Amino acid sequence: MSKPAVVLVHGFWGGAAHWAKAIVELKRLGYNDLHAVENPLTSLADDVERTRKMVAQINGPVVLVGHSYGGAVITEAGNLPNVAALVYIAAFAPDAGESPGGITQQHPPAAVANIAPDSDGFLWVIPDKFHESFCQDLTADEGLVMAVTQKAPLGSTFGDNISDPAWKHKPCWYQISSQDRMIAPENQQRMSARMNPRKTITLESSHASLASRPAEVAALIDEAAKTTA
Repeated sequence: MSKPAVVLVHGFWGGAAHWAKAIVELKRLGYNDLHAVENPLTSLADDVERTRKMVAQINGPVVLVGHSYGGAVITEAGNLPNVAALVYIAAFAPDAGESPGGITQQHPPAAVANIAPDSDGFLWVIPDKFHESFCQDLTADEGLVMAVTQKAPLGSTFGDNISDPAWKHKPCWYQISSQDRMIAPENQQRMSARMNPRKTITLESSHASLASRPAEVAALIDEAAKTTA
């Protein structure tokens, strides 16, 4: 049986390359139709449109995977007919009328003080605080590269609301990062529980579990793909 396509959606402060290690693991598992969206992080609508366009180009079923804010993107974009499953990796999974910012306010993350706006309205993780905030279980060198190459979102994107959450209509899987300093683990637990996912796993990892625990992340994506095949 042929494997479905996998579309990977990054979050704030990163780009498609944050999936690098997970891509290698998925390839080893036999996934040849792999895609990683490069979202502009200028608004939820812009990011959803970019993701929908990529998914719409694919013939056949798609497993749509979101990390961090990418979870909000797949929640809004995932109702396309060829999306067979949703996988959330330490991600936002807002309900209708909710935004990532509203969820964050319920349980502010440990590193919230390390996020700073610039004069153009973009939000940055303070570079010398990036490693300890975002990816403390990666090497210092990896943290440095992520800090220097971070992709800042427009701050207004935090307040963009979901309309019709795809996780209410599609089978979903969720990975919680128990040492996450960017999205509070309490928020991840609450979001995952109300989704009634097919499976939830908890990794003792930072927010960057897609990079620090790529084998486990790829295995969860593989399980979603096999279950929906």
